[in-house]
Amino acid sequence: MEDTQDKSSEVNELIDKEQEIQHLNNPVDISVKPIVKQYLGTVKKVKKEGNRFYFSDGDARVEIRVVSDEIIRVRLAPHGVFLDDFSYAVPEVDQKVSVFKMQEQDDSYTVSTHSVTCKIDKANFHISFSDNITGTLMVDEANSMHWEENTDFGGYYIYATKKCNPEENFFGLGDKSGNFNLRGRRFENWNTDAYSFGWNQDPLYRTIPFYIGLHNQAAYGIFFDNTFKSYFDFGGEDVNKTSFWSDGGELQYYYIHGPHMMDVVKRYASLTGTHPMPPKWTLGYQQCRWSYYPESKVKEIAKQFRERKIPCDAIYLDIDYMDGYRCFTWNKKYFPDPRRMIKELSDDGFKTVVMIDPGIKVDDDYWVFKEGKEKRFFCRRSDDYYMEGHVWPGRCQFPDFTNPKVRSWWGNLYKELVDMGVAGFWNDMNEPAVFGSGTFPNDVRHNYDGFRGSHRKAHNVYGMQMVRSTYEGLKKLMRNKRPFTITRAGYSGMQRYASVWTGDNLASWEHLKMGNIQCQRLSVSGVPFCGTDIGGFSGEPDGELFTRWIQLGTFSPFMRAHSAGDTAEREPWSFGDFFEDINRKFIELRYRLMPYLYSVFWEHHRYGFPILRPLVMLEQENISNHFRQDEFCYGDKLLICPVLEQGAVARTVYLPKGTWYNYWTNEVLAGESEHFVEAKIDSMPMFVRAGSVIPEYPVMQYVDEKIITEVILNIYYSDYEVNSFMYEDHGDTFAYEQDIYLEKKFTVKGDGGALKINQLTEGLYTPNYEFYACNVFGINFKVKKVSVDGKEVSDFIIDDNNNLHFKCNKTFVEIQIFSL
Repeated sequence: MEDTQDKSSEVNELIDKEQEIQHLNNPVDISVKPIVKQYLGTVKKVKKEGNRFYFSDGDARVEIRVVSDEIIRVRLAPHGVFLDDFSYAVPEVDQKVSVFKMQEQDDSYTVSTHSVTCKIDKANFHISFSDNITGTLMVDEANSMHWEENTDFGGYYIYATKKCNPEENFFGLGDKSGNFNLRGRRFENWNTDAYSFGWNQDPLYRTIPFYIGLHNQAAYGIFFDNTFKSYFDFGGEDVNKTSFWSDGGELQYYYIHGPHMMDVVKRYASLTGTHPMPPKWTLGYQQCRWSYYPESKVKEIAKQFRERKIPCDAIYLDIDYMDGYRCFTWNKKYFPDPRRMIKELSDDGFKTVVMIDPGIKVDDDYWVFKEGKEKRFFCRRSDDYYMEGHVWPGRCQFPDFTNPKVRSWWGNLYKELVDMGVAGFWNDMNEPAVFGSGTFPNDVRHNYDGFRGSHRKAHNVYGMQMVRSTYEGLKKLMRNKRPFTITRAGYSGMQRYASVWTGDNLASWEHLKMGNIQCQRLSVSGVPFCGTDIGGFSGEPDGELFTRWIQLGTFSPFMRAHSAGDTAEREPWSFGDFFEDINRKFIELRYRLMPYLYSVFWEHHRYGFPILRPLVMLEQENISNHFRQDEFCYGDKLLICPVLEQGAVARTVYLPKGTWYNYWTNEVLAGESEHFVEAKIDSMPMFVRAGSVIPEYPVMQYVDEKIITEVILNIYYSDYEVNSFMYEDHGDTFAYEQDIYLEKKFTVKGDGGALKINQLTEGLYTPNYEFYACNVFGINFKVKKVSVDGKEVSDFIIDDNNNLHFKCNKTFVEIQIFSL
C-alpha cells in the first residue's frame, strides 16, 4: 500500500510540473475567459416544420410555434439544441389554428395568423408582435434574447428584454403583495413560506410567471413557462424596458394576444386549464383554527354555529389532530373515535377538512415512512443521501411528487381518511418549507416525470405536484364525487387541482387591503378559487376589522376564517352580539346568493372567465382604472366595494359604464362616474348591473340543508339588452362532464313602456323545484299587464316602491310586462 501511495505521489508531481511548463509556453491558451452575456446575431437560416418555424444565426436557434390564432410560442436554444418539450403547466400545446403563413421581406421574416403577426428582424434578431386588425405594435424587443453560461450547475442564465411604452401598465403574476398595478416594480419567483408577509414583500408562496401588458387601450399577455427561479422587471431598473429572466432552464414564453384583458385571461386559461367544478358545499362558509381539539371542542364549535343560526359548511382540523404530527394518523387522546365524530358532524351538516403536510417523520415504526423508504420514494441529494429536514414532526424525509409512481402511492394514502368520511384536504408547508434552512438545498434530485432535474428546476412545482397527487388520488377513491383540495404552494396550472388561500397573513387593516388585491390578482392570473384567512392568521383583530373582513370574504370565492393558536378564539360570535348579527347577515347573504356564485364558477370552468374582475378589466380604455384596486366585480353582474379603512361610514365608489342599482336600496346610479355612498358597519357598497337576473335561494344553515321548492329571480330593469346566466347540476358529481347540467340564459330588455324577459336552456339536468318567484326592480312605468308565454298572470303584486312580484313556471320562454 505504501509503495502504491508513493508512486501516485510521484505521478501527481510530474503532472503538476508539466502543467506549469504548458502555462509558461502557452499562457493565453489556458487562461479562464470571463463569462459574458451572448446575444442572438444575424438571422442566417430558416426552416419550417408544420406549425413550427426555426430561425438560426448559425449557432443558436429560435423556434416560433403557432399555437392558435392568438397564441404564439417562442423558444431559444443557445447552441441549437432544445431541451425536451415538457411542461407541468401546459398539458397540450397546440390548439386550433385557422390559417397561418410565413413571408420573407427585405429586412425581416413574418409569421402571421388571422389575428397576430410575429416579426423577426434579420439584422438583430429582434422579435415583435402586432395586431393584424388595428396594426398596433403590441410587443417589441429592446434587445435580442440572450444568455450566459452557468458554470456551477451547467445550462444557462436566460434573458428577454422588451420595450416598455410610456403609458404601459402591467398586471398579473398571481401571488404578489402590494399594489395591483405592477409598473415600476421587480419581482422574484421562488415559492417561499412567507409567514406574516408585509406590503411589497417578495417572493411569496406561489409562482405564476404570467403577466398582462396594457397600452394604447389594447392588452396582451406573456407566459414565461420556466420553473427555475425567475425574475420580472416592469420598468423598475430602466423605465423604458420590461425584462424577464431565469437562473436556468429554457427561454420559452407564450405571446397571448388580446386586445381585451378578458381575451388574454381566457386564452391563458386555454393553455393552463380551468378549475373543475367544486363541490357546491365548498362555496359555503368554512371555519378553521390552529387547532380545534379535542373532540369536545370541535363539537362545541359546531353546536354554537347551529344554535346561533350562523350558516357554516365545514370545520377544519389543523396539524394537532395527528399522532405526533404524523400524516394520515389520528391522536387518539384528542379524537378517540374519529369515524364517529365525522359522522355526527356530517349528520348536523358539517364537512370535515384535515391538513396533510409533505414532511414524513423518520420513524421505522410509522407505516407511511416505512412504505416510502422501502419503495425509495423519498427525495435524495446529489451524493445519494436522503433529503432530511426538520418540520412539525421533527426529522423528516419528503416524497418526490414529481415521480408519477410517488404521486400514485401518495394519492392512495388518503383511503382510510376518505373511508372515515373526511370531505376535504389541505396541503400545507409544500413550498417545500423546512425549519432553519427555509427549503431544500439545490442539489436535491427529482424525477420530474422522467425528465430529471435538481431542486433548482423542481422547487416551484413541488407543491403543485403534491396537490395534484392528492386530487388525482381522491378522484379515484371518491369515485364520482368531486374532491376538495387546498394548496399553499403551486405553479401555473395548479388551478386544475386545488383552491388556494393567500397564506399566513396579519390581523391588520393593511392586510385586509392586501388580501382584496391579492385575490383579484390571483383571479386574473388563472387561479379563481382563492381567499384569505378572514380576520388575519396572526395578531388580534377587533370586532370592526373582523366584520369588515367577513364582508369582503362573502365575495371571495373561497370563504374561510382561520387563526393561529396563540391568538384569541375567532368565530363570527367572538366580538359580541352587535358584530355577530352583522356577521350572520353577510354569511346568510352568501348562502342566498349561492346559485349566482355557483353559476359564476361555471362561467370560469367552461369559458375561462375569471371570477373576480378588477375595474381595469371592465374598462381598460379608462387610464384611471389602471390604478383603481378596491372595487371589483364578482362575475359580471355584482360590483363589490369593500370598506378598507378603520372607522369609515361612507366611501367613494367608481361605477363602470352602464346603469347600476344599489343592492340595498335599489337606487339607480349612472356609470362611468364616481359616487359617494353610505357604508356603515352593518353594510358594504354593493351594486347590481341593470338588466341582470340574480337567482337566489332561501337562507340555509348549510348547502342543501333544504329541498328547494322555488328559486327567487331578482330582475333589474334595463332599457338596453342584457344577458344573464344561471347554472345548475347535482352539486357534487362529475355528471356535468356528460352534459348532466342545466345552463339557463336570461335576456332582459325594456323600452319605456314594456319589459321582456326571455329564457333559453341547455343541458340534461332537471332540478326539483317547479317555480320561480320573480321580483322586478326599477320599472319606470305603471304595470297593467303581465303575461307568461302568452298567458296572463292575474295575481301579480306591485309594492309601494313600484316593484313587481309574481310567480311563474321554471320552464317559461318569455315574460312580457306592459304598461297598457
